[in-house]
Amino acid sequence: MYKGLIWASAEDLARNRGKVLSLYRQVLRSLNSPDLPLNLAARLHRKAQARAIFMLAAEERSVHNIKDLLDIAEYSLSLLKKGEIPKYIQ
Repeated sequence: MYKGLIWASAEDLARNRGKVLSLYRQVLRSLNSPDLPLNLAARLHRKAQARAIFMLAAEERSVHNIKDLLDIAEYSLSLLKKGEIPKYIQ
């Protein structure tokens, strides 16, 4: 999957870009779900936290850390779809 062994190459980063953007949009959309017990201020706060996490992760170059970040985003998205709030955004 990755050409770089430890550090991601430009091709690796370009290959993951679509998946990361898709996960980012899905997480933000899921935070708007009426199933979550959040008021408007809490929703805006959670969205700001999610944006900050994705912005910091955008600078990551380690292959293993990128894989972990994608796994965490997918797991958090599955929790949000169930109506639960992931612990790292609480």
